[in-house]
Amino acid sequence: MTEVSAKVLVVDDDRTIRRNLVRLLQSEGYQALEAANGDEALACIRAEDPDAVLLDLKMPGRDGLEVLGELGPALADLPVIVVTAFGGSAAAIEAMRRGAYDYLSKPFDLDEVLLTLKRALRQRALAFEVRALRARTGGESGETPEGPDVPEPELIGQSAAMRRVFKAIGLAAATEAPVLVVGESGTGKELVAAALHRHSGRAAGPFISVNCGALPEGLIESELFGHERGAFTGADRQKPGRFERAAGGTIFLDELGELPLSAQAKILRVLQQREFERVGGTQTIRTDARVISATHRDLAKEVAAGRFREDLYYRLNVARIVIPPLRDRPEDIPALAEHILRRVERRQGWGELSLSPEALLAIRERPWPGNVRQLENSLARAVIAARGRTILPEHLDVDEMTDRAMPPPDERLESLPLRALLAEVERRAIQRALLACGGNRTKTAESLGISRRQLFDKIREYDLHP
Repeated sequence: MTEVSAKVLVVDDDRTIRRNLVRLLQSEGYQALEAANGDEALACIRAEDPDAVLLDLKMPGRDGLEVLGELGPALADLPVIVVTAFGGSAAAIEAMRRGAYDYLSKPFDLDEVLLTLKRALRQRALAFEVRALRARTGGESGETPEGPDVPEPELIGQSAAMRRVFKAIGLAAATEAPVLVVGESGTGKELVAAALHRHSGRAAGPFISVNCGALPEGLIESELFGHERGAFTGADRQKPGRFERAAGGTIFLDELGELPLSAQAKILRVLQQREFERVGGTQTIRTDARVISATHRDLAKEVAAGRFREDLYYRLNVARIVIPPLRDRPEDIPALAEHILRRVERRQGWGELSLSPEALLAIRERPWPGNVRQLENSLARAVIAARGRTILPEHLDVDEMTDRAMPPPDERLESLPLRALLAEVERRAIQRALLACGGNRTKTAESLGISRRQLFDKIREYDLHP
């Protein structure tokens, strides 16, 4: 079967979205099938044997994750592209861990849907070709691992950059390989490590986090590997180390690049031989803890400078996840701000907190060199300055904001809920971009970082007049 005549199943409980996707596929020469829920999808897959599936996650009854679970090993031959409006990181990670081919967020770009589908079908065809060649010498097969549901990690983002992070977490979580998480300070490396743990087969075990940069040099070995009673002055009892406590689970070594070479050598031994001794002890202790490490340093440069062991670098850098800085994903800032404000509400007992459109524009345009951590601290201070009322630009630290003059607050919008404020901010941003680009929609879409199709949809949605 050629790629163009491939049979594609569309699963979505929203009839309008389902029919639009079916028409799109048919216009591109695909055979399109449709199902309104998980049960219909499974029945159609068994009866029609489609070549690919576009699957909504949130549906009444059996949802998309349950469908992925039911398909299990069949996902090796059936690429499933998850499409959903609920873009929380847990959904993306779990879908990838359960074997989904890719993950797209609504509102989606139809060109991106077609491109992803074409890539999935090509990969499927290549896999069949490879299997046919291997059949002559005895092929191999594997199963997609299953696992329990996990709690929602606090990773927020709908940008393409964050979707890549979610996919990478889902893929790495299904393995036991060491993972190196790379990113600037404040980007959320520990959240990524925690998500890896929650979505792995070790989720029921402990998650032990160690900030290597905060350990005094004289206590590093004792903290990591433990010590025996009398091993040094003040060691009045036996103490298990972090690797020992992480048995059956995950140990997260944050800012590993700060460790001295002597400690690096001992960690290398743990990775190679899965064993160590406590400080002052002679008994060899075995460990099966999975190691996830993180750093804001360029470890390759540290190796070249002689400050980091090359053999340890290659042991740690088996799977690699790069977290983008906040300045590279400004489209995630509104959702991050909402998440942070909701968390402040719960912790401090405030009423519903919100940002004025002008304050939201201000934080969206800020480069945030301290990343998410800096954004969180700035909003926490702004909540205090605003005394629980709508946050205005003047409530934000002057030093934290850009030098660009802020427009006066629009009192008409101050009482709107955050979702309505976000829509108004988006409308104004698009209108300004259209004016700045002289009504040229291609240039406007490029300046906003969205596709032309998305821009057209927004122009219609907000009834804008370029």
